[in-house]
Amino acid sequence: MGDVAASLLGIGNFLLGTIVPFLFVLTIVVFVHEMGHYLVGRWCGIGVKAFSIGFGPELFGWNDRRGTRWRVSAIPLGGYVKFVGDVGATSQPDSEEAESLSDEERRIAFHLQPVWKRAATVFAGPLFNFILTIVVFSVMFAMFGRYVAEPMVAEVRPDSPAAEAGFEPGDRFVSVDGAAVESFGDVQRIVSGRAGDPLVFVLERDGQLVKTVATPEAQEQTDALGNTVRIGIIGVVNNEVLGQPRHVEYGPLEAVGAGFEETGSIIARTGHFLTRLVSGREDRCQLGGPVKIADMAGRAASLGFEWLVQLVALLSVGIGILNLLPIPPLDGGHLVFYAMEAVLRRPVSERIMDVVYRAGMIMVLMFMGFVFWNDLVAC
Repeated sequence: MGDVAASLLGIGNFLLGTIVPFLFVLTIVVFVHEMGHYLVGRWCGIGVKAFSIGFGPELFGWNDRRGTRWRVSAIPLGGYVKFVGDVGATSQPDSEEAESLSDEERRIAFHLQPVWKRAATVFAGPLFNFILTIVVFSVMFAMFGRYVAEPMVAEVRPDSPAAEAGFEPGDRFVSVDGAAVESFGDVQRIVSGRAGDPLVFVLERDGQLVKTVATPEAQEQTDALGNTVRIGIIGVVNNEVLGQPRHVEYGPLEAVGAGFEETGSIIARTGHFLTRLVSGREDRCQLGGPVKIADMAGRAASLGFEWLVQLVALLSVGIGILNLLPIPPLDGGHLVFYAMEAVLRRPVSERIMDVVYRAGMIMVLMFMGFVFWNDLVAC
């Protein structure tokens, strides 16, 4: 009896500690993404048949006064907005359905809209993901501010890239690889994603500017959520000896500016990581799928609601970037076709779109299988 009770307690803890936070994070990110498509589509005069959180069979739903079916479906790993006349990921209408559309439905059908309206509607999903991240960081900066460490070198590790490059205690970072830095965190953000890349450092030493080159080396570390990550380091330490971290408070407008800046920094670092990953310069185990995200959500929830909200912001950026990749059936793939249509002044042939879509779908399925393999077996 005790074993049964322990098992039930373990299942309950898993559901409350991992599954519920995971669904909370994923549902918010997916809802905001799909709401972007929905709101801009409606603003463009496009009719909406369905708005779904999740795929597969409907668990529950309702119809609004405009005839849109709002539903929650059984498989909570995404969502979709179905526009009038839009029956596939290629946004090409089925010939039978197209013929059956009434004159009123043809006026609001997705595939019959000007190309700019279709492009705006598709781009709105990732855009809303980025906006969500900006809002989250802006609110957090306004409420809590943040601690900033001065860009000072307190200690240089022996035999480290910094030691070889001639760094000395008391040096102050001025710029890294041409980018001005204002805090030690700025230095870490640049260096961490550049393992193996020679970087030019400009330092202030005794009132003089010193330029040197150091190549960050990769090192495994454990982050606050328990993930093992490989980051670039140069081997310098910043601590309270040479400048205690100061608390920076933000007014409303300043917080929004900081939110934009932080989101832009995350987008840039993510894009740089993906570029290095494709070229084989990053560890594939840094990629994770639903299993890893669920584990991170559980760990974030155990640290507090603030951490869970930060995970929402980070995942939202990731979903936005992923959907902008120029691969059908992702949003970026649609945008490529719309750009070609705008240049050619005619739609790309349905045959070509179908071939490219099938190839893109295979790539997406392979990527999904890859991250699942990483989650469950390889990493």
